Amino acid sequence: MARRTRMSLLLLALVASVAACNKQEEPAAEAAAPAAEVAGAVAYVSTQDAGVNVIDLATMQVTKQFDVKAQGPRGLAVTDDGKQLVVATRENGSVSVIDTATGEVVKQIEVGKNPEFVRISGNFAYVSSEPSAKAGPPPKPGEKHEEDDDDDEKIPAKIAVVDLSKGEKIREITGGPETEGLEFSADGKQLVITNEADNTVTVHNIETGELVKTIATHEYGDRPRGIKVSPDGNTYLATLEFGNKFLVMDKDFNVVRTVDTAETPYGIAYDSKGERIFVATNKAKLLQVFDAKSFEKLKEVPTANRCWHFSFTPDNKNILLACGKSDAVLVIDADKLEVTSQVEVKNMPWGVVTFPKAMGSLEQAK
Repeated sequence: MARRTRMSLLLLALVASVAACNKQEEPAAEAAAPAAEVAGAVAYVSTQDAGVNVIDLATMQVTKQFDVKAQGPRGLAVTDDGKQLVVATRENGSVSVIDTATGEVVKQIEVGKNPEFVRISGNFAYVSSEPSAKAGPPPKPGEKHEEDDDDDEKIPAKIAVVDLSKGEKIREITGGPETEGLEFSADGKQLVITNEADNTVTVHNIETGELVKTIATHEYGDRPRGIKVSPDGNTYLATLEFGNKFLVMDKDFNVVRTVDTAETPYGIAYDSKGERIFVATNKAKLLQVFDAKSFEKLKEVPTANRCWHFSFTPDNKNILLACGKSDAVLVIDADKLEVTSQVEVKNMPWGVVTFPKAMGSLEQAK
């Protein structure tokens, strides 16, 4: 009898021990879920002479190519749920809406001549179009467009507002001539636009399209291109391609200072903590890194040919830099600030965004 009692007690202790182990394992499984989500992350890279390449971020290999059913894909953005990719296609004045699960174009929506940049907020896509943009390379510093005396040069850009649930353009916001970048204000109530042809940054009420403020950049530098808000919403940055600088504005869009960069800066972004600023300089072939508080230059990473746009990976460990004339996406270690590898992406890679969303020159992580 005593022996049976001891065996029963041992059995009960074993059951309790197993139950305790199971309880301890549950939080560990929960903690592993975000890692699994990041492991399934992808990057979407638009190529001007083809479609969209899909990079598996776990292997850094191109695994799919999406046919956008149109020519000249450039700007792109992914919806918050990751189910749709919206790509601006220059030659037909439209955006292609792609089902990311199947890679199929579910709808093409006309937005205006020469669409270039795409940003998404909720169920709405904001797409810039450039009726005054001319074919051919941009002018050099100090030069004018051949058609500078034409009235067409003065046509302002339009930012199409597309309702993705309806699959149609519902209205337009009028920007300046040749819009080169779009950003949302920190509170989501305003749209901030860089306009390279008249050297302005304009701020608009996102609901009405009303012009709220115009910031002239000529005294600091010409051809504003990239535009980015800081994670805390207190600072806005705009690259000045023909000033070799970026402009620093406060939350009310007052110019605070400029910061010198290498030649022809374009894409610009903060890291997720808002501690560092990254600038892609085209002709200098550098990704420059600055301290976000002191604006001291921290590092220069040698890159490649025509590197305009970039994105962090969702885990913030790497930066993906699209280099159009090198047919490559460079992979840069975000801590060591060194190029560690490159992904071959042919046909002039233009822009890159990820899902889950991350910080980058075309996107702002949630």
